Amino acid sequence: MQDVHNASDRASYVDAAAPSVSDTDSSAKESSAEAKAKREFNKLQKRLRRLTGNAIIDYNMIQEGDRIMVCLSGGKDSYTMLSILMNLQRNAPVNFELVAVNMDQKQPGFPEHVLPEYLDTLGIEYYVVERDTYSIVKEKVPEGKTTCALCSRLRRGTLYGFAEEIGATKVALGHHRDDLLETLFLNMFHGGTLKAMPPKLLSDDGRNIIIRPLAYCSEADIQSYSDQMQFPIIPCNLCGSQENLQRQAVKGMLQEWKHKHPGRIESMFKAMTNVAPSQLADRALFDFEGLEQKQASMHADRIDSVTLDTSS
Repeated sequence: MQDVHNASDRASYVDAAAPSVSDTDSSAKESSAEAKAKREFNKLQKRLRRLTGNAIIDYNMIQEGDRIMVCLSGGKDSYTMLSILMNLQRNAPVNFELVAVNMDQKQPGFPEHVLPEYLDTLGIEYYVVERDTYSIVKEKVPEGKTTCALCSRLRRGTLYGFAEEIGATKVALGHHRDDLLETLFLNMFHGGTLKAMPPKLLSDDGRNIIIRPLAYCSEADIQSYSDQMQFPIIPCNLCGSQENLQRQAVKGMLQEWKHKHPGRIESMFKAMTNVAPSQLADRALFDFEGLEQKQASMHADRIDSVTLDTSS
Protein backbone atom coordinates (compact mmCIF):
# COMPACT_ATOMS: atom_id res chain seq x y z
CA MET A 1 0.00 0.00 0.00
CA GLN A 2 1.10 3.53 -0.59
CA ASP A 3 3.06 4.75 2.42
CA VAL A 4 1.43 2.31 4.78
CA HIS A 5 4.51 1.60 6.86
CA ASN A 6 3.35 3.81 9.72
CA ALA A 7 1.51 3.44 12.98
CA SER A 8 -1.79 4.99 11.85
CA ASP A 9 -2.26 2.63 8.90
CA ARG A 10 -1.25 -0.37 10.99
CA ALA A 11 -3.80 0.74 13.57
CA SER A 12 -6.46 0.84 10.84
CA TYR A 13 -5.97 -2.84 10.21
CA VAL A 14 -5.87 -3.65 13.91
CA ASP A 15 -9.12 -1.72 14.37
CA ALA A 16 -10.62 -3.92 11.70
CA ALA A 17 -9.82 -6.81 13.97
CA ALA A 18 -12.45 -5.74 16.46
CA PRO A 19 -14.70 -8.71 17.20
CA SER A 20 -17.76 -8.91 14.99
CA VAL A 21 -19.61 -10.97 17.57
CA SER A 22 -21.68 -9.18 20.20
CA ASP A 23 -20.32 -8.72 23.70
CA THR A 24 -20.59 -11.96 25.63
CA ASP A 25 -21.32 -10.22 28.91
CA SER A 26 -24.48 -8.62 27.51
CA SER A 27 -26.40 -11.85 27.52
CA ALA A 28 -27.23 -13.20 30.97
CA LYS A 29 -28.79 -16.28 29.39
CA GLU A 30 -25.49 -17.63 28.14
CA SER A 31 -23.77 -20.23 30.25
CA SER A 32 -20.28 -19.67 31.55
CA ALA A 33 -18.88 -22.18 29.06
CA GLU A 34 -20.62 -20.49 26.13
CA ALA A 35 -19.40 -17.08 27.20
CA LYS A 36 -15.84 -18.34 27.51
CA ALA A 37 -16.00 -20.01 24.09
CA LYS A 38 -17.25 -16.80 22.52
CA ARG A 39 -14.49 -14.76 24.14
CA GLU A 40 -11.88 -17.20 22.88
CA PHE A 41 -13.33 -17.04 19.38
CA ASN A 42 -13.24 -13.24 19.46
CA LYS A 43 -9.55 -13.39 20.45
CA LEU A 44 -8.88 -15.81 17.59
CA GLN A 45 -10.62 -13.54 15.09
CA LYS A 46 -8.69 -10.51 16.29
CA ARG A 47 -5.36 -12.36 16.19
CA LEU A 48 -5.88 -13.57 12.61
CA ARG A 49 -6.94 -10.13 11.43
CA ARG A 50 -4.05 -8.42 13.18
CA LEU A 51 -1.47 -10.83 11.74
CA THR A 52 -2.98 -10.59 8.26
CA GLY A 53 -3.05 -6.80 8.44
CA ASN A 54 0.58 -6.72 9.57
CA ALA A 55 1.66 -8.97 6.70
CA ILE A 56 -0.20 -6.80 4.20
CA ILE A 57 1.54 -3.69 5.53
CA ASP A 58 5.00 -5.20 5.94
CA TYR A 59 5.10 -6.45 2.34
CA ASN A 60 3.05 -3.67 0.76
CA MET A 61 0.66 -6.31 -0.57
CA ILE A 62 -2.34 -4.13 -1.35
CA GLN A 63 -2.42 -0.68 -2.88
CA GLU A 64 -5.11 1.89 -3.65
CA GLY A 65 -7.49 0.65 -6.35
CA ASP A 66 -6.23 -2.95 -6.41
CA ARG A 67 -8.58 -5.61 -7.74
CA ILE A 68 -7.61 -8.76 -5.88
CA MET A 69 -8.46 -12.21 -7.16
CA VAL A 70 -8.93 -14.41 -4.10
CA CYS A 71 -8.29 -18.03 -5.11
CA LEU A 72 -10.73 -20.38 -3.39
CA SER A 73 -10.02 -24.10 -3.33
CA GLY A 74 -12.79 -25.01 -0.92
CA GLY A 75 -10.28 -25.71 1.85
CA LYS A 76 -9.91 -24.13 5.29
CA ASP A 77 -7.06 -21.81 4.28
CA SER A 78 -8.74 -20.09 1.34
CA TYR A 79 -12.07 -19.75 3.16
CA THR A 80 -10.29 -18.12 6.08
CA MET A 81 -8.33 -15.81 3.77
CA LEU A 82 -11.50 -14.57 2.08
CA SER A 83 -13.27 -14.05 5.40
CA ILE A 84 -10.39 -12.08 6.91
CA LEU A 85 -9.82 -9.97 3.79
CA MET A 86 -13.52 -9.07 3.58
CA ASN A 87 -13.40 -7.88 7.18
CA LEU A 88 -10.17 -5.90 6.77
CA GLN A 89 -11.56 -4.31 3.60
CA ARG A 90 -14.04 -2.32 5.69
CA ASN A 91 -11.37 -0.48 7.68
CA ALA A 92 -8.34 -0.56 5.38
CA PRO A 93 -6.51 2.74 4.76
CA VAL A 94 -6.93 2.19 0.99
CA ASN A 95 -9.80 1.08 -1.22
CA PHE A 96 -9.59 -2.28 -2.99
CA GLU A 97 -11.89 -4.85 -4.59
CA LEU A 98 -12.16 -8.56 -3.88
CA VAL A 99 -13.13 -11.14 -6.51
CA ALA A 100 -13.46 -14.78 -5.48
CA VAL A 101 -12.40 -17.39 -8.06
CA ASN A 102 -12.64 -21.17 -7.83
CA MET A 103 -11.28 -23.65 -10.34
CA ASP A 104 -13.39 -26.73 -11.03
CA GLN A 105 -10.79 -29.28 -12.14
CA LYS A 106 -13.46 -31.88 -12.97
CA GLN A 107 -12.50 -34.29 -10.25
CA PRO A 108 -15.05 -37.11 -9.94
CA GLY A 109 -17.65 -36.30 -7.32
CA PHE A 110 -16.68 -32.63 -7.03
CA PRO A 111 -19.70 -30.85 -5.44
CA GLU A 112 -20.11 -28.02 -7.95
CA HIS A 113 -22.95 -26.39 -6.00
CA VAL A 114 -21.13 -25.87 -2.68
CA LEU A 115 -18.99 -22.81 -3.41
CA PRO A 116 -21.55 -20.88 -5.50
CA GLU A 117 -24.18 -21.36 -2.79
CA TYR A 118 -21.77 -20.18 -0.11
CA LEU A 119 -20.51 -17.19 -2.11
CA ASP A 120 -24.08 -16.13 -2.91
CA THR A 121 -24.62 -15.64 0.83
CA LEU A 122 -21.64 -13.26 0.97
CA GLY A 123 -22.78 -11.06 -1.90
CA ILE A 124 -19.29 -11.00 -3.41
CA GLU A 125 -18.35 -11.05 -7.08
CA TYR A 126 -17.16 -14.54 -7.98
CA TYR A 127 -16.33 -16.87 -10.86
CA VAL A 128 -15.97 -20.63 -11.28
CA VAL A 129 -13.39 -21.56 -13.93
CA GLU A 130 -13.91 -25.02 -15.43
CA ARG A 131 -10.81 -26.86 -16.69
CA ASP A 132 -10.42 -30.64 -16.89
CA THR A 133 -6.93 -30.82 -15.44
CA TYR A 134 -7.89 -33.98 -13.55
CA SER A 135 -7.77 -36.09 -16.73
CA ILE A 136 -4.39 -34.62 -17.68
CA VAL A 137 -2.91 -35.39 -14.27
CA LYS A 138 -4.22 -38.96 -14.23
CA GLU A 139 -2.88 -39.51 -17.74
CA LYS A 140 0.58 -38.04 -17.15
CA VAL A 141 1.37 -39.19 -13.60
CA PRO A 142 2.17 -42.90 -13.13
CA GLU A 143 0.05 -44.85 -10.65
CA GLY A 144 1.37 -44.49 -7.13
CA LYS A 145 3.26 -41.27 -7.81
CA THR A 146 2.27 -37.99 -6.19
CA THR A 147 0.15 -35.70 -8.33
CA CYS A 148 0.58 -32.39 -6.48
CA ALA A 149 3.40 -30.93 -8.59
CA LEU A 150 1.64 -31.26 -11.96
CA CYS A 151 -1.79 -30.51 -10.53
CA SER A 152 -0.67 -27.27 -8.90
CA ARG A 153 1.26 -26.20 -12.00
CA LEU A 154 -1.77 -26.65 -14.24
CA ARG A 155 -4.06 -24.94 -11.75
CA ARG A 156 -1.65 -22.05 -11.26
CA GLY A 157 -1.27 -21.45 -15.00
CA THR A 158 -5.02 -21.40 -15.54
CA LEU A 159 -5.73 -19.08 -12.62
CA TYR A 160 -2.95 -16.66 -13.53
CA GLY A 161 -4.33 -16.39 -17.04
CA PHE A 162 -7.85 -15.85 -15.75
CA ALA A 163 -6.62 -13.06 -13.46
CA GLU A 164 -5.66 -11.09 -16.55
CA GLU A 165 -9.04 -11.74 -18.14
CA ILE A 166 -10.93 -10.19 -15.22
CA GLY A 167 -8.48 -7.32 -14.75
CA ALA A 168 -7.11 -8.48 -11.40
CA THR A 169 -4.01 -6.59 -10.25
CA LYS A 170 -3.10 -9.11 -7.53
CA VAL A 171 -3.66 -12.84 -7.02
CA ALA A 172 -4.17 -13.86 -3.38
CA LEU A 173 -3.26 -17.40 -2.29
CA GLY A 174 -4.09 -18.95 1.09
CA HIS A 175 -0.66 -20.25 2.12
CA HIS A 176 0.09 -19.72 5.81
CA ARG A 177 3.19 -19.64 8.01
CA ASP A 178 3.41 -23.43 8.29
CA ASP A 179 3.24 -23.78 4.49
CA LEU A 180 6.15 -21.37 4.11
CA LEU A 181 8.28 -23.25 6.62
CA GLU A 182 7.41 -26.66 5.16
CA THR A 183 8.43 -25.44 1.71
CA LEU A 184 11.73 -24.13 3.09
CA PHE A 185 12.65 -27.56 4.47
CA LEU A 186 11.34 -29.41 1.41
CA ASN A 187 13.61 -27.35 -0.81
CA MET A 188 16.59 -27.89 1.49
CA PHE A 189 16.04 -31.63 1.87
CA HIS A 190 15.04 -32.48 -1.69
CA GLY A 191 15.94 -29.53 -3.93
CA GLY A 192 19.29 -28.36 -2.61
CA THR A 193 18.06 -24.76 -2.45
CA LEU A 194 17.44 -22.36 0.39
CA LYS A 195 14.08 -20.93 -0.64
CA ALA A 196 10.46 -20.99 0.44
CA MET A 197 7.21 -19.24 -0.54
CA PRO A 198 7.60 -15.46 -0.30
CA PRO A 199 4.69 -13.41 1.08
CA LYS A 200 4.75 -11.41 -2.18
CA LEU A 201 6.01 -12.56 -5.56
CA LEU A 202 6.21 -11.44 -9.18
CA SER A 203 5.45 -14.37 -11.48
CA ASP A 204 8.23 -15.59 -13.78
CA ASP A 205 6.60 -14.03 -16.84
CA GLY A 206 6.08 -10.73 -15.03
CA ARG A 207 2.32 -10.74 -15.65
CA ASN A 208 1.02 -11.36 -12.12
CA ILE A 209 1.83 -10.26 -8.58
CA ILE A 210 1.07 -13.00 -6.08
CA ILE A 211 0.32 -12.21 -2.43
CA ARG A 212 -0.06 -14.49 0.58
CA PRO A 213 -1.95 -12.47 3.22
CA LEU A 214 -1.95 -15.35 5.74
CA ALA A 215 1.87 -15.57 5.75
CA TYR A 216 2.05 -14.69 9.47
CA CYS A 217 -0.85 -16.93 10.55
CA SER A 218 -0.45 -20.42 12.00
CA GLU A 219 -2.25 -23.42 10.57
CA ALA A 220 -3.62 -24.26 14.02
CA ASP A 221 -5.36 -20.88 14.29
CA ILE A 222 -6.74 -21.20 10.76
CA GLN A 223 -8.03 -24.71 11.48
CA SER A 224 -9.73 -23.51 14.66
CA TYR A 225 -11.27 -20.52 12.89
CA SER A 226 -12.50 -22.68 10.02
CA ASP A 227 -14.04 -25.22 12.40
CA GLN A 228 -15.89 -22.57 14.37
CA MET A 229 -17.04 -20.71 11.24
CA GLN A 230 -18.29 -24.06 9.87
CA PHE A 231 -17.08 -23.38 6.33
CA PRO A 232 -18.40 -25.87 3.74
CA ILE A 233 -15.08 -27.66 3.23
CA ILE A 234 -14.52 -29.48 -0.07
CA PRO A 235 -11.86 -32.22 0.29
CA CYS A 236 -9.33 -32.78 -2.49
CA ASN A 237 -10.02 -36.32 -3.71
CA LEU A 238 -7.19 -36.16 -6.21
CA CYS A 239 -4.22 -35.63 -3.92
CA GLY A 240 -5.42 -34.95 -0.39
CA SER A 241 -5.32 -38.61 0.61
CA GLN A 242 -1.80 -39.36 -0.65
CA GLU A 243 0.06 -40.40 2.47
CA ASN A 244 3.47 -40.66 0.80
CA LEU A 245 3.81 -36.93 0.17
CA GLN A 246 7.15 -35.56 1.37
CA ARG A 247 5.30 -32.50 2.64
CA GLN A 248 3.43 -34.67 5.13
CA ALA A 249 6.73 -35.98 6.48
CA VAL A 250 8.06 -32.44 6.91
CA LYS A 251 4.79 -31.35 8.52
CA GLY A 252 5.14 -34.17 11.02
CA MET A 253 8.71 -33.16 11.78
CA LEU A 254 7.71 -29.55 12.45
CA GLN A 255 4.77 -30.61 14.61
CA GLU A 256 7.08 -32.77 16.72
CA TRP A 257 9.46 -29.86 17.17
CA LYS A 258 6.55 -27.60 18.08
CA HIS A 259 5.43 -29.90 20.88
CA LYS A 260 8.90 -30.72 22.20
CA HIS A 261 10.37 -27.24 21.83
CA PRO A 262 7.75 -24.46 22.23
CA GLY A 263 8.72 -21.33 20.33
CA ARG A 264 10.92 -23.10 17.78
CA ILE A 265 8.44 -22.62 14.90
CA GLU A 266 8.20 -18.90 15.61
CA SER A 267 11.99 -18.63 15.80
CA MET A 268 12.45 -20.44 12.48
CA PHE A 269 9.94 -18.21 10.73
CA LYS A 270 11.66 -15.12 12.15
CA ALA A 271 14.91 -16.44 10.66
CA MET A 272 13.28 -16.41 7.21
CA THR A 273 12.81 -12.65 7.59
CA ASN A 274 16.31 -12.06 8.97
CA VAL A 275 18.79 -13.40 6.42
CA ALA A 276 22.53 -12.66 6.57
CA PRO A 277 23.93 -13.38 3.06
CA SER A 278 27.55 -12.94 4.18
CA GLN A 279 27.08 -15.80 6.66
CA LEU A 280 25.93 -18.31 4.05
CA ALA A 281 27.80 -19.67 1.03
CA ASP A 282 26.02 -18.39 -2.09
CA ARG A 283 28.71 -16.79 -4.30
CA ALA A 284 26.07 -15.15 -6.47
CA LEU A 285 24.47 -13.52 -3.45
CA PHE A 286 27.59 -12.25 -1.74
CA ASP A 287 30.97 -11.11 -3.11
CA PHE A 288 33.37 -13.45 -1.32
CA GLU A 289 36.07 -12.92 -3.96
CA GLY A 290 36.11 -9.21 -3.30
CA LEU A 291 36.76 -9.40 0.44
CA GLU A 292 40.50 -8.74 0.06
CA GLN A 293 39.79 -5.61 -1.96
CA LYS A 294 37.23 -4.51 0.61
CA GLN A 295 39.75 -5.12 3.38
CA ALA A 296 42.40 -3.03 1.59
CA SER A 297 39.89 -0.22 1.08
CA MET A 298 38.93 -0.27 4.75
CA HIS A 299 42.60 -0.13 5.79
CA ALA A 300 43.30 2.75 3.41
CA ASP A 301 40.48 4.79 4.96
CA ARG A 302 41.44 3.98 8.54
CA ILE A 303 43.35 6.48 10.66
CA ASP A 304 46.12 4.59 12.39
CA SER A 305 46.69 6.05 15.85
CA VAL A 306 50.41 5.20 15.83
CA THR A 307 51.04 7.56 12.90
CA LEU A 308 49.49 10.54 14.62
CA ASP A 309 51.84 13.33 15.68
CA THR A 310 51.43 13.54 19.42
CA SER A 311 54.52 15.74 20.05
CA SER A 312 52.39 18.85 20.35
